[in-house]
Amino acid sequence: MKIAVVILNWNGSKLLEQFLPSVLKYSPEAIIYVADNASTDDSIAVVKTKFSTVQIIQNKENLGFAGGYNEAIKHVEADIYALVNSDIEVTKNWLQPILETFNNEPSTAFIQPKILDYKNKDYFEYAGAAGGFIDKYGFPFCRGRIFETLEKDSQQYNDDCDIFWASGACFFIRSSVFKTLKGFDTDFFAHQEEIDLCWRAYNKGYTIKYNSKSVVYHVGGATLQKGNPKKTFLNFRNSLLMLTKNLPKSSLYTTLFIRMVLDGIAAIKFISQGNFSHGFAVLKAHYSFYCLFSKNYKKRDTFQKQSYYKTKSIVFTYYVKSGTIFEKLF
Repeated sequence: MKIAVVILNWNGSKLLEQFLPSVLKYSPEAIIYVADNASTDDSIAVVKTKFSTVQIIQNKENLGFAGGYNEAIKHVEADIYALVNSDIEVTKNWLQPILETFNNEPSTAFIQPKILDYKNKDYFEYAGAAGGFIDKYGFPFCRGRIFETLEKDSQQYNDDCDIFWASGACFFIRSSVFKTLKGFDTDFFAHQEEIDLCWRAYNKGYTIKYNSKSVVYHVGGATLQKGNPKKTFLNFRNSLLMLTKNLPKSSLYTTLFIRMVLDGIAAIKFISQGNFSHGFAVLKAHYSFYCLFSKNYKKRDTFQKQSYYKTKSIVFTYYVKSGTIFEKLF
C-alpha cells in the first residue's frame, strides 16, 4: 500500500529541524510531505536546504489544522495518509504494524499509534495517549489520560483495540475514507476536528483502532499553548458544533442544554480563579456557536448511532468520584 506522511507546519522551522530527521530515518516506506500553512518564518528554506527529499506543499494562507490539511491533501496521492504534527518524534518500525493492520482489516478506516510524552517518555501524552473516547456530553478522554491525569506507560495498554477517536497529533486514515467524509470540517479551524471526523466515520459504520506496536513521542502545545484563551474558545465552541452535527436527534437538544450548563460552570470556575480571559472565551464560544448552529445543523447525516459514548459523565466520575485511571474505570 502506498503511504504518505503529511506534516502540517506553521512557523515551525525549529520543530522541523528537530523532528523531521526521525521521520526520514524511520519511514522508508513513505513519501514525506511538509504542508506549509503560509508560514512567515524560514520553514520553507529549512526544508529545501536541509531535507531535499521532502516534498513541499504551500498553502496560500493559514487555513488552520482543518482547512490546512484539506487543501494539502488535494496534492497527495496515496492509499494511506499519515497525518503527523510537526512536534512528533517517530520510532523505528512505526509504520509496519499500521500497514499490516490496514492490509489485514479492510473495515478499519483509522488507526492511532501509542502516543507518549516527548518531555517525559515513560508517560502517555495528553493529546491521544492510548486512544480516545467521549462521554454522553462530548467531553473527550483517553486510555492513559483523563483530564489532567496522565498515566505512566506500564504496558497496560499494549493491545490493539477499537476506540472512538484517533488523535490529530498523529493518526492514519485510508485516503478513500477521507475523501468519502469530505475531510475535516473547516468551520472548526483547529481543535476537536479529528474527533468530529471520527464521529462522522463511526456513524457511517467505519472502524477506528489503536495499535500499540507503533509508538511516537509528542511535545504538545507547540503551536497553540494550553494557557492561550483562543485554545479555550476553540475547544468549547467546536465541542458544541460536533455535538450538533453528530448526536442522535432524539437526545440532541437535551444533551446540548446540559453541556452548555456544564460549560457555564466551567466559565464561573475560570473567573473565580482569576482566569478572566478564559471565562470570557467560554462565553465567546457560546455566542459563536449560536451564530453557527443553523449552518452546522444542516450538516447532520441521515443516521446517527445511539451508542457513541463510553460513560455518561466523565466529569462526574473524575471530579466527584475521583476516578482518574482508565483501566480501573472500564
